[in-house]
Amino acid sequence: MSDSIQPTLQTKQLHRDQTMAPLSQNDIEESKKLRSAFDGIKTELSKVIVGQNQVIEELLIALFSKGHCMLEGVPGLAKTLMISTLARTLSLSFSRIQFTPDLMPSDITGTEVIQENRDTGGREFKFLQGPLFANVVLADEINRTPPQTQAALLEAMQERQVTVGRTRHKL
Repeated sequence: MSDSIQPTLQTKQLHRDQTMAPLSQNDIEESKKLRSAFDGIKTELSKVIVGQNQVIEELLIALFSKGHCMLEGVPGLAKTLMISTLARTLSLSFSRIQFTPDLMPSDITGTEVIQENRDTGGREFKFLQGPLFANVVLADEINRTPPQTQAALLEAMQERQVTVGRTRHKL
């Protein structure tokens, strides 16, 4: 096995259709802004993560396309450092979840607790957010956790929400 991180991104080859209109000036300007942001973030990440330019590029592609990215590699290749540095560079909240055989869905989605309302003296449910409510989430060793917890993670990834009890919470 090589000593590098292997990003796994599913991409489709895009071909420009002959009947499409040419890019507008606004499209060109937006494209330049995106390229500038891409280059700036890549430069900042490269100050901390050395020798992983392709991985950084593909990670940023996943980020800009609002997708997900799976990083595979042997221990010690700075995968966690790369993701936490990306979050810090963009001033985003970061959360790392270590998936274990005993991890329950509520451990990642959050849970409702009963709390006393000081104004009325009554009790009411309050939702406490789990680690999935961060902007950038690093999920480590997903294969080790029970299917119910994997299903909760997949709901968050696909639908950008979690269901706790009968209530859906947007991420």
